[in-house]
Amino acid sequence: MPDSPPLREPTFFVLTALLPAPLHGYGIIKAVEQMSDGRVRLRAGTLYAALERLENAGCVELDREESEGGPPRRYYRLTPAGVDLLEAEGKRLADNADLVREGLKQVRTA
Repeated sequence: MPDSPPLREPTFFVLTALLPAPLHGYGIIKAVEQMSDGRVRLRAGTLYAALERLENAGCVELDREESEGGPPRRYYRLTPAGVDLLEAEGKRLADNADLVREGLKQVRTA
């Protein structure tokens, strides 16, 4: 997937939140908020649209559903394609950060 376009920030954070273990929607929202130090706050509509796109692309899949007396919670997990996509995006971001660092060195030494 090296030719894929850059991920939208919410999509990047959704994938990253699922790296350690499967999570349900509210768990993803809370993980994203924590990872971003509160800078990114996903709304339910944004989350579920991203999950639907990622599921259709084969990057996430349903892990399980659990119900503890209330509505069922759907847990999602990364697929190997999702891991590959996140790895490619991490490399793209790191390469971009390297360009900025090099440019800043040149500006500061000029």
